[in-house]
Amino acid sequence: MTVPSPGAPARGVFVSFEGGDGVGKSTQLGLLGDWLRTTRHREVVTTREPGGTALGLELRDAVLHGGHVSARTEALLYATDRAHHVDTVVRPALERGAVVLTDRYLDSSVAYQGDGRDLGAEEVERLSLWATEGLLPDLTVLLDLDPAVGLGRLTGAPDRLERAGAEFHERTRRAFLDRAAVGGERWLVLDATRSVEEIQERIRARAAAVLDARPAATSGPATSGPASSETRR
Repeated sequence: MTVPSPGAPARGVFVSFEGGDGVGKSTQLGLLGDWLRTTRHREVVTTREPGGTALGLELRDAVLHGGHVSARTEALLYATDRAHHVDTVVRPALERGAVVLTDRYLDSSVAYQGDGRDLGAEEVERLSLWATEGLLPDLTVLLDLDPAVGLGRLTGAPDRLERAGAEFHERTRRAFLDRAAVGGERWLVLDATRSVEEIQERIRARAAAVLDARPAATSGPATSGPASSETRR
């Protein structure tokens, strides 16, 4: 995470939810947001990547439902969305002390484009860190699940990434787990086959520890962004 300069406004808390398709990220994000608003009395901004802004929605449609997009173009489109998302949604909310919950962030790009598309994890990570000026979450919740099970939970027509094949999705799962294994305290890895309630209890405990380590700014209005009931990469 970036460190505010002396005299900077109180920084909020940034939490990302990661994992394969169909693992339940949006369900857990929504439950955590409700708990933070009602129990911790915090301003909460919920959002997603791609699609957390009007521009992001256009980019999301282009990369997931448009015509042919090369792997390199795909990575650049996600980085474009991320740069705009951080600049217009995430960083302003953090600067006023809000809790920002995002369904996917840069770790998804590293897993999906870096490893899944074989573009190179380090290259894709550098691109995202440049796009966001080094902003990392305070907590990243990884919901781990067999990709075949997760994809089987989805309804509707599959998008480009959902159609990428079993080997692709296995590579992305391994990439997430490998990053978590060396990523330190930022990561919380949970078995997504557990009950919704058990998973949420673990998430709340870790989120509370992060919140308690940072004094809260004056609370603003509880808000929510465009995260859907099951946002998919």
